[in-house]
Amino acid sequence: MKFLFSPFLIFLLLFTSLPTAVAQPTKGFWPSKKSEDFATKYVKKMTVDEKVGQLIHIGINAKFANRDSFFFKDLQRHISQNKLGGIIFFGAPIYETTIIANRMQENAKTPLLMSLDAETGIGMRFEDATNFPWAMAVAATGNPEFARRMGVVTGREAKAIGIRHVYAPVLDVNNNAANPVINVRSFSEDPNDVARFGTAFAEGIQSHQVIATAKHFPGHGDTNVDSHRGLPIINLPKSRLDSLELVPFKKAIDAGIGSIMIAHIALPLIDGEEIKPLKVYQGGDAEIGSEIVSEKATIPATLSTKLQTDILRKEMGFKGLIVSDAMSMSGLTLYFTQEEAGVRAFLAGTDILEKPENVDVMIRGIKAAVASGRIPMDKLDESVRRQIAWKHELGLFKDKMTPIDRIDSIVSSADVSALTDEIGTAAITLVRQNQGDLPVDRSKKVAVLGISNGFDGGNIMNPLTGTLRSNGLRFTQAYLQENSLAAQADAARKVVREADVVIVGLYGRVRSGARNSVGIPENGAAILREALAANKTVIGISFGNPYILSSFPEMRNYIVAYGDMPSLQRAAARSILGLQDSTGKLPISLPGLHPRGTGIQMMRKQTTN
Repeated sequence: MKFLFSPFLIFLLLFTSLPTAVAQPTKGFWPSKKSEDFATKYVKKMTVDEKVGQLIHIGINAKFANRDSFFFKDLQRHISQNKLGGIIFFGAPIYETTIIANRMQENAKTPLLMSLDAETGIGMRFEDATNFPWAMAVAATGNPEFARRMGVVTGREAKAIGIRHVYAPVLDVNNNAANPVINVRSFSEDPNDVARFGTAFAEGIQSHQVIATAKHFPGHGDTNVDSHRGLPIINLPKSRLDSLELVPFKKAIDAGIGSIMIAHIALPLIDGEEIKPLKVYQGGDAEIGSEIVSEKATIPATLSTKLQTDILRKEMGFKGLIVSDAMSMSGLTLYFTQEEAGVRAFLAGTDILEKPENVDVMIRGIKAAVASGRIPMDKLDESVRRQIAWKHELGLFKDKMTPIDRIDSIVSSADVSALTDEIGTAAITLVRQNQGDLPVDRSKKVAVLGISNGFDGGNIMNPLTGTLRSNGLRFTQAYLQENSLAAQADAARKVVREADVVIVGLYGRVRSGARNSVGIPENGAAILREALAANKTVIGISFGNPYILSSFPEMRNYIVAYGDMPSLQRAAARSILGLQDSTGKLPISLPGLHPRGTGIQMMRKQTTN
């Protein structure tokens, strides 16, 4: 059966069998009346403990684990005793993930809903799968069909490994160049482009009966604080949200997206409830001593009834699953205990509490709130019924196990690699070109310098340098990261000084929760400034943060690849050698430098026999 997903107005159907029934889309991938009826009957038979457990989805990194190991037994305890509703998987090998998922399904009375962050396909979390370019690279192609095709592959591969709930697409409008956590994860700074590409991506995911998730409501694009480390505050009125941040979410809702993720961001002009930091920090994603705390903070959207129930549910008409961002993120844990955070998020409207900092404590808090009457039983039933209906629609009550023997015939097939390269080729954006500098003059002495804000080592450059070398370019090379030794910096400086042409790979890419999440370390930046001051031919390639040009405005050749994925590095190398067309256009503006839509069209060099 083919599930339709229309970007046009969705007609609504009333399910009269549910006492709390609401109008639902008749098109798109959505629980049928049969699934709704099943859920109503099933919830009536559940105990309070079983209902509460369904709200919690634990986060793990799968690995091989003997059944007698602490890792296995503790996870097993959460499934069988705490009766959890699902698992979100992070970085791990594919087979270990699927095997652990199957083992836990064996222990679950109610089937588990397995989820995954897959903004760039399942390769975002699994090194043994193909990793697509970031959303901004896809938008740079100007072709939403790439987003749809990427979504189709993501849904197909996720389902093949047992994942039926994908936390993508990102529908944040990245209109803040200083944003430390969204950046290239966003399609664009234009809300209509975000909507076009985002709904196409979601359409592809849901075509394989996998739930897509729009995130991070009500919009994380105009923030300058990473919510993994602190609480971003967006001091904007509702009218501004309606005209910008909420536009992609509304269009995704109209198109039938199955779930929406709520962000840990405060909007004081919408919900002004003041909150204060806990006297003792009880743990979370931020390092102790490095948290960003505001004494004048207001309630985050994660715990706001005004944002979740009044705006998202009632005003915008969303009837699907509401999932929290990770409950371990410090934008939340700086201010609330896990007991209180879980209760308040649920009361605000959240159906799935993802990745608590402490599962047992959060469950204990919710159970106490149910026993005291603070959480009404009908509200608990409604939320659990919504999740059970989705699980039934996904077929999990019929067959919750994932076959292992089919994975290697589905995941990372040749067509996936081809699509990745196709997107990468079309995404490369030439922002600046000094006359005569591109393509690279092979007769000159060339150096390739990689500068990274990560700790990957020089191997991160291999797709770039390998492609340059295989196409006949001779060069010296160096690589620096924040913890590089002084001797390494001296060696890199010597390599650059001796060259006529310096190709600089700027690996300053978004790293959630990191202190220097989108910049480059000073040791490399200093050498780059010296090369520019010496009037050398410098060709800067951003393999991540496109806004990094603002730190080096004198750079005369600048290419944006939007990420360090191998497909993007290979395409950038071919571009500067004149072996492929450069046709991408900026989906965002570079403030004070270049407007959105900038992109110099450089055609490949024509060779004659």
